[in-house]
Amino acid sequence: MEKSLARYIWSNTRLQQLWILAVVAASMIPYFLSFDLPKQIVNGPIQGDGFDNANATQTFMHLSYDLPLIGHVELFQGIQLNRLQMLMALSLVFLALVVLNGLFKFYINTYKGRLGERMLRRIRFQLIDRVLRFPPSHFKKVKSAEIATMIKDEVEPMGGFTGDAFVSPALLGGQALTALAFIIVQNFWLGMIAAGIVGVQAIVIPRMRKRLLDLGRQRQLTARELSGRVGEIVDGIGTIHGNDTSNLERADIASRLGLIFKIRYDLYQWKFLVKFLNNFLAQVTPFLFYAIGGYLALQGRLDIGQLVAVISAYKDLPGPLKELIDWDQMRQDVQVKYQQVYEQFNVEPLIDSKIQEIPGDVVGPLTAALVVTNLAVSDDSGARLVDHVSVEIKPNETVAIVGPNGSGAEAFAEALGRIVWPDSGRISIDGRDLLDMPESVTGRRISYASSDTYFFHGTLRDNLLYGLKHAPLTDPAYDSQKALELKWRNAEALRAGNPTFDLNSDWVDYNAAGANGPEDLLKAIRPVLDAVMISQDILDLALRSSVDTSVHVVLADRIVDLRLALRDRLKEENLDTIVVPFDFDAYNPQATVGENLLFGTMKRPMMTNRRLAAHPYFQQLFRDTGLSNDLYAMGLEIAENAVELFHDLPPDHPFFQQLTFMTADDIPTYQALLQKLTSRKFEDATAEERSSIIRLSFAYIEPRHRFGLLTDELMAKIVSARKQFHEHIPDDLSALIERYDPERFTASASLMDNVLFGRIAYQQADASDQIRLIMGELFDQLDLYDDVLSIGMEFDVGSGGKRLTMVQRQKVNMARTLLKRSDYFIFNRPLLALDQRVQDQIIRNVVTGLHEEGKRPAIIFVLSNARLAEIFDRILLFERGGLAEAGGYPELSEKNTMFKELLS
Repeated sequence: MEKSLARYIWSNTRLQQLWILAVVAASMIPYFLSFDLPKQIVNGPIQGDGFDNANATQTFMHLSYDLPLIGHVELFQGIQLNRLQMLMALSLVFLALVVLNGLFKFYINTYKGRLGERMLRRIRFQLIDRVLRFPPSHFKKVKSAEIATMIKDEVEPMGGFTGDAFVSPALLGGQALTALAFIIVQNFWLGMIAAGIVGVQAIVIPRMRKRLLDLGRQRQLTARELSGRVGEIVDGIGTIHGNDTSNLERADIASRLGLIFKIRYDLYQWKFLVKFLNNFLAQVTPFLFYAIGGYLALQGRLDIGQLVAVISAYKDLPGPLKELIDWDQMRQDVQVKYQQVYEQFNVEPLIDSKIQEIPGDVVGPLTAALVVTNLAVSDDSGARLVDHVSVEIKPNETVAIVGPNGSGAEAFAEALGRIVWPDSGRISIDGRDLLDMPESVTGRRISYASSDTYFFHGTLRDNLLYGLKHAPLTDPAYDSQKALELKWRNAEALRAGNPTFDLNSDWVDYNAAGANGPEDLLKAIRPVLDAVMISQDILDLALRSSVDTSVHVVLADRIVDLRLALRDRLKEENLDTIVVPFDFDAYNPQATVGENLLFGTMKRPMMTNRRLAAHPYFQQLFRDTGLSNDLYAMGLEIAENAVELFHDLPPDHPFFQQLTFMTADDIPTYQALLQKLTSRKFEDATAEERSSIIRLSFAYIEPRHRFGLLTDELMAKIVSARKQFHEHIPDDLSALIERYDPERFTASASLMDNVLFGRIAYQQADASDQIRLIMGELFDQLDLYDDVLSIGMEFDVGSGGKRLTMVQRQKVNMARTLLKRSDYFIFNRPLLALDQRVQDQIIRNVVTGLHEEGKRPAIIFVLSNARLAEIFDRILLFERGGLAEAGGYPELSEKNTMFKELLS
C-alpha cells in the first residue's frame, strides 16, 4: 500500500486533478472582476464620476489590447451609454459574473464529489481485496467487526477528501489571495491589516487544532475497539448466558462508553474554543476597516467606492480562509486515519494477486501425487503441531489419518488444505509448491472440509453451490435500457479500479458438479445429499415452507393427485384415521376453533389475527351468529381451567408445552382478569378484555386440551358461521383470505398442509414422523421429489447458517465439498457434532460414493473412529506431531500398540 494519502490520491487521479485545477485557475478571472465591479458602479453612474452633465455618455465594453509583436488590437469599439444606462449595464454585468461564478462552483463541487466517490469506491475495494489475500494466520489476530468498521466508516472521509486534496487549497487559496490582492491594490494599509489578521489565523489556529487531531484519533480508536467488543458479545452470547457474565459485559461496555464520552467532551470543549477565537479574529477586521477606512475616507485619501469595494472584498475573505483552515485540519485528520488503515492492512506476506486470477484456460485434473516433504507447522504461540513429516499420497489412494487428540493429525490436514501455512518444508504436486499454485487449481481440484463451518446469509441452495461459483460463465440477456445501464456501471467500475464482473451472470460450474446445466443440477445434487444423510432434513424444511406456485407449477398442478395418493397409502397401511381431512360442511376436531371458523389461511403479513378480529364484517358476523357470547364463555372456562391447573407450576414445567393458547407468563395476567370479571357477563367486559378472553377459545383443540368445552351444538354453530362468513365475504377480505379448496393448491399454506388437506390426529403416537416418511416416498413415486427438494433448498439459513442445527451445518458443509468432484478430498473430522454411528455410516457412503463409476479421487480422512480405517488403502498414524507409522489396517492392528489402543 502507498504510505502517504496525498501520493495515493495523486497517483490514482492525476489527470482528473490537473483538469479541475485548470478549471479553478480559469474561475479566478471572473472572481477578481466581481470585486472591481462594485467600485465602478459606485464611483461611476452612482456618484457621477465621468458624467459631467445630464447628457454625458461613457463607452461601455470597449475591448482593446496591446499585444507584443502585434501591437494595438481593438476587438470591440464599445457602445455609448448615459448615466442610467451605464448603471443598468454594469449591474447586469455584475449579475452575469455572479451567475458565472456560481456555475464554476457548481461544476467544481460536482466534479469533486464524483472524484471523491470514485476514490472511496477504489479504496474500499482495494482494502477488501487485501482482506481476501491476508495470510490465514492473520485472521486469528484481528476482529471481523473492527475490519468491517474500518472499511465501512473510517475510510469514508477519505472519499470526501479526495476531491478536496488539491482542488480546495487551489480554489480557496486562490480566492483568498485574489481578495487580499484586490484590497492591497485599493489601499496598501488596509491590505496590510487584512494580511496581518490572516497571518495570525493561519499560524495560531492550526497550532491549536493539533490537540483536536489527537483527541479525534483517540475517539476513533476507542470507537473501533467498542465495535469489536460488541461483535464479540454477539458472537459469544451463548457463553455469556451460560456463565452469567452479562453484568460483567455491561460493566465493560459502560467503562468504554465513559472513556468515549470523556474524549468527546474534551473534543467539543477545545473545538468550540478554537471556533470562538477564529470567529473573533474574523470579526475584528471589519471593525478596523470601518474605523481606519472611514478615517481615510474623511481625510480624502480613500474614495467611497474604494471603501465599499474593500469591505465587499473582505466579506469574501474570511469564508475561503476559514474553509482553508478546515481543509488543513481535515487533511491531517484523514492522514491519521489513512495511516491507521495502512498499519492494519499493510500485512506481509500477502497472497499474490495472480494466485486468485480467473484462469484463461480450462483447469485440468491433478494427476500427480501430493508430496509432503519435511513439513513443520506451529501455532501462534510457537508450539510445534507438526514436526518434520514427509509422506507421499497418490492420486487414487484413500488414506486414513488417525491419532489421539493433539497428535498433529488435524494440523497436518489443515496444511494440506492450505488452511495453515507451513513454518518449514513444503507440500507439492508435480514439483509445484501448493502455496504457489493458483486458487483456480487448488480451490477446484482440492476440496477441504472440517467441523468448523460457515455459511453466508442466503438460501441453502446458494450455500450448497457456493463451491461451484468460481467465475461468471453465462452472461444474462438485457434489454436496451438495462444494457446501457450496465455499460455505464462497467465504465465507472473501471475508473474506480473495480472489476467488471456481472453478479447477475450464471456463476455455477455445472460441469464440475457432473451436470449439463441448471435443468439437471438436482440430479447431481441428490446423491450427495443422500450420502451425507440430509435429504430428509431438506424435505422437512420444504414441508414447512410455503410454495411459489408460479415457479413450482407441476407440483401445484398435481396437488390433488398427491392428496389422493396419500389417502390411498394411509388406507393401505391401516392409518386412515391418522389424518382428519378438511370438509366445508363438517367441523374438524383436530383443528383449532379459529381454523374451523376461517376454513382457510390468511395472506401474511397483509392480514393478521388482530386485523381480522378488528374488521367490521368479522365483528358483525360474531354479533349476528351469537358466537361472541359463546366463545367468550368458552374462553372464560379455558382461563379458569388453565389458571387452576397451572398457577402453582414453575414456568419451565413441561406441561406448559401443551398449552398453545397461554404461556407461563400469561397465568398471572389471566388470574387477575378472572378476579375482575366476577359477573362473567359479556356486556360487563371492555373490548380489550373480551378480545383477551375470546383469543383463548380460538386456539382450543378438544382432543389436545381435553377440557370438554366443545359441544355438538357449538361445533354446528361454528360451521354455520363459517358458511355465512364465506358466502358474504367482502372483496377486501376475500383478497387476503385464501379458502381451503380440495381441488386446488393453497398458496398461502405450507406444503405439508396442502398435501394433508387436514390435520394430524393428536392421539396417534409418532404420527408426524410416519406422515413425513410416507410423503417422501410419494414424492419419489410421483416424480416430484426433485421439485420438493428444490423448495427445501430455498430455505434461508440465516446469519452464519444459524437457522440450521450444528448437525445440519456439518452435513451441508460436507455436501458442498463433495459437489466439486475434485481430485483430492481432505476431510478433517468434519462430522464431530454427529453421533459415532451416523458418522461411520456417512464416511462409508462418501468413500464408496466417490469411488463408484470408475472415479477414484484421492481421499484423505482424519478419523474420530480408528476402526473405520479398515476401509482405507493406507493409514497414517500420528503421535506428538510426528508421523509414528504408516501402513495397512491388518499390519498396524497386529503390531502397533498405540493403534490397538485407539481401536479399543
